[in-house]
Amino acid sequence: MILGKKLIVIMPAYNAEKTLRQTYEELPHDYVDEVILVDDASRDETSRVARELGIRTIIHTENRGYGGNQKTCYREALSHGADIVVMVHPDYQYSPKLVSAMASMIASGHYDVVLGSRILGGGALKGGMPLYKYIANRFLTLVENIALGVKLSEYHTGFRAFTREVLETLPLEENSDDFVFDSEMLVQTVYFGFRIGELSCPTRYFKEASSINFRRSVKYGFGVLGSIVKFLAGKWGLKESSILRSGGRKLQTDDKAAS
Repeated sequence: MILGKKLIVIMPAYNAEKTLRQTYEELPHDYVDEVILVDDASRDETSRVARELGIRTIIHTENRGYGGNQKTCYREALSHGADIVVMVHPDYQYSPKLVSAMASMIASGHYDVVLGSRILGGGALKGGMPLYKYIANRFLTLVENIALGVKLSEYHTGFRAFTREVLETLPLEENSDDFVFDSEMLVQTVYFGFRIGELSCPTRYFKEASSINFRRSVKYGFGVLGSIVKFLAGKWGLKESSILRSGGRKLQTDDKAAS
């Protein structure tokens, strides 16, 4: 725990057999109460490795997509009594050692959401991020900062921490099951008035690290712009999207905190 708050790490996994063990071993286990991995119908031995490590493992029999995987992750974390949830990709692209630092920023009461930024400190290019992805990241982040009225170094990191309140408040079931889920979630975070903090996080790009190809990157980019349009339409009273509706579908959980 951190300051009396239960910390659960979630891992949305797909073909992470080669990197899962190293990612798990570098977690700050003195502070992490539980690790939950959701295997999105991997074609390798991800689930076997996870169980060998003693990780609570849920398996999707059919691939539900990155966003669909996260929905299951958050439902499970809430069901098991999490006060703070940190998402760590099991591909070892982000540093697991920073989990306690991110969770502490939330436990302090200063932030509701914390992002591990690859841009602060110049970590993205140093870590091998492809130039076209870096340029797209900077462009989309500029547009998002202007449209959303906040100032973040990047919106596209997969290393994120949330309070229980955030996950229970946002209508996450309305979000896409694809990669644009991440963008929609931050748009919701801003729209509902939650506080976002950042810390610098080194990153690594290598063969085994997950990364979407150019075609899917383009699709993601247009999806991000679409989420911005939904935000502005809702803010200006033109049209309220389901992802921004307070009465939208929220995560449904079973209380397993005592299990």
